[in-house]
Amino acid sequence: MAFTIAIDCMGGDHGPHVTVPAALDFLDMYGDTDIVLVGLRDRIDAELRRAGNRHATRIRVHHAPEIVSMDESPLIALRGKKESSIRLAAELVKSGEAQALVSAGNTGALMAISRYVLKTLPGIDRPAIISVLPSKTGGTYVLDLGANVDSTAEHLLQFAIMGSVLVSAVEHKEKPTVGLLNIGEEDIKGTEVVKKTAGLLRASGLNFIGNVEGDDIFKGRCDVVVCDGFVGNVALKSAEGLAQMLGTFLKEELSRSILRKAIALVAAPVLMAFKRRVDHRTYNGATLVGLNGVVVKSHGSADQFSYRRAIERAREEVENDVIPRLTRSLASLEAA
Repeated sequence: MAFTIAIDCMGGDHGPHVTVPAALDFLDMYGDTDIVLVGLRDRIDAELRRAGNRHATRIRVHHAPEIVSMDESPLIALRGKKESSIRLAAELVKSGEAQALVSAGNTGALMAISRYVLKTLPGIDRPAIISVLPSKTGGTYVLDLGANVDSTAEHLLQFAIMGSVLVSAVEHKEKPTVGLLNIGEEDIKGTEVVKKTAGLLRASGLNFIGNVEGDDIFKGRCDVVVCDGFVGNVALKSAEGLAQMLGTFLKEELSRSILRKAIALVAAPVLMAFKRRVDHRTYNGATLVGLNGVVVKSHGSADQFSYRRAIERAREEVENDVIPRLTRSLASLEAA
């Protein structure tokens, strides 16, 4: 089956300088996918020439004359920039010309525009942001990571359903385990919203294992961890900051003397393997789940490798029919 992915080339800290070569790298790896590069045509064409457009038959440029800046109000982006690269890329998904959208742009604007253009799936009140974080068992999917700072118990239940279906699809697990992020495992702990959510999850038919704590995300105790966007975003940024700090400390300690530099050379294969396991770039690509279309948000500072990983995430979700699976699961739940 052939896929087409629309890429907002103008989003992020680096724009076409990263997004265009990342798209070419992606096409080197996947022969079943075409790319639509959306943005300022002259800048995209210049990057294609610079990178060597080795996939001319599988890439087309869709001109978008407007750009949404990283600090722009989502409302202004939605109402005032109807020909922005984000908006036109979302329109391509809505029309069926593309099956997914990838952007490193303004998160708030991406969510607002995607929700307006694509709408939410039936039975979903609010989309959520889900991504995978490294763990001892490979990875833990966490949502919401910042789309909704105040969520009701019913919203958290919807997040759990969406997370479970997505993980079931892309990880090929029949009944993913679901945990509810809390300040302790005991049922008496947590806010009233969290306690109510636990009751809804127990009655939902999901493979709910109960409350989990922050360290359980990295222990890999469950496949999906559910929380509101405020808590999830703090957990995500804390994890990213910790990983960067440990990397800096390790580099400093290994360069303090000639002897340590020699030890670092001997240990280079181990250090590289460690870096690959904890490198946040490998896990780049957060899905705006709950929309009637695949939308993947790349980190704004993503480099070429990292952005390619976000495109791979989008393709993986299209290939594994995440949207049809979500639609069927939500319809079955509604009927029940």
